[in-house]
Amino acid sequence: MAASVALILVVILVPFIGVVNGKKEELEGCDLYNGRWLYDSSYPLYNSSQCSFIEFEFDCQQNGRPDDLYLKYRWKPNSCDLPRFSARKFLEKYRNKRIIFVGDSISLNQWQSLTCMLHSRSPHSEYLLERVQGVSTFTFLKQNVSLILSRNALLVDIAHKSWGRVLKLNAIADNDAELWQGSHVLVFNSWHWWLHRGRKQPWDFVTDGDRLYKDMDRLVAYEKALLTWAQWVNENIDFTKTKVFFQGISPTHMNAKFWGNYDGDSCGEETRPVFGPPHPRKRLPAQVILERVIGSMSKRVHLLNITRLSQHRKDAHPSVYGIPGRHIGMDCSHWCLPGVPDAWNELLIAELTRG
Repeated sequence: MAASVALILVVILVPFIGVVNGKKEELEGCDLYNGRWLYDSSYPLYNSSQCSFIEFEFDCQQNGRPDDLYLKYRWKPNSCDLPRFSARKFLEKYRNKRIIFVGDSISLNQWQSLTCMLHSRSPHSEYLLERVQGVSTFTFLKQNVSLILSRNALLVDIAHKSWGRVLKLNAIADNDAELWQGSHVLVFNSWHWWLHRGRKQPWDFVTDGDRLYKDMDRLVAYEKALLTWAQWVNENIDFTKTKVFFQGISPTHMNAKFWGNYDGDSCGEETRPVFGPPHPRKRLPAQVILERVIGSMSKRVHLLNITRLSQHRKDAHPSVYGIPGRHIGMDCSHWCLPGVPDAWNELLIAELTRG
């Protein structure tokens, strides 16, 4: 069956806007992830109405969220300032290049954030949006800059057999290799789908080498899959041409009591970040595993260490504002846009700036 393709084409020519502060030497040696959320009246970086392509699940203001204070915070490292975002300079720097996000709907959250950040600062530029079989490509045509989302929630393979879906912890499909290898920036992510059970569980059996299991400890499976991914990256990515990142674990806030200053049992009705202590005393188990695997690699993969700073933003999830006009369900996993993923991208740009 032929793949379905969705195309959006916009053509109007107007110069880009945006200025930039912050230099490479100012960022060297700075711990970008040790800092605080500050109120900034100049935020957010864009309005969701400027992004006609945004997923409705992330458009909290359009879906009726009555407060907007959560939009007014920016991340400030303690020992430096993040570069001020400039669409013009970013697009010129990555002219004729491809930036690929690989992962689940959290990667979708970050990819949509970056497309909105760039498009909103250059709203009349020419762009093309294509969606083909799990791959979404947003291309700024003048500079030939492509922002690509490859939906691959587990990174390793799932084989579809007549007797069930088999999660193969030791295999990465060759059809992903060409896409990943042809990029200039790769941002991987995987975690949330490793927790699903019941009807949302994406596999029926698990293979580890020659052994077949009905299931296994999810943290054990996650680490085995990450080791397979790490080996593939070490052997197949040319690090002289491609910068590789792994997004840290994006926290959920279904039990917001754990994060302090809260007397409920979810992220609903939250309007302010956690400021200062109490901090989580322990790192998330998946975070420990991810850091261990990245630390064992022979090639340098940058950890986009967004976990702790995101833990403080219990106010920034869609909660009941993920579905237009219905205000049902409770999404404490994804993030409103504009919002926290914009800060992730500011940090990504800072990492790319300092090399």
